[in-house]
Amino acid sequence: MKIAVIRFLAETHSLDVLENAEAAFYDEKVPEIEVPGDDEGEQLTHVIAALEILREMEETQCALNVALRNYTQRVRNSIS
Repeated sequence: MKIAVIRFLAETHSLDVLENAEAAFYDEKVPEIEVPGDDEGEQLTHVIAALEILREMEETQCALNVALRNYTQRVRNSIS
């Protein structure tokens, strides 16, 4: 998981575009957008993370950096 990639996806793509990319990965197809990552698993992780961040921004009206920080904190808490 690369935070810079997640931020890039959240900044440059809409929820619809990212949802279509997520569906493409689940259907074992190539998404219409370029998603950086070492393999398909990491690429899907980046898309899911960007989706979660955009949804939080939409629901709470918070800024990208706040939603990104909240997401990374949830990930860290789940690991420890």
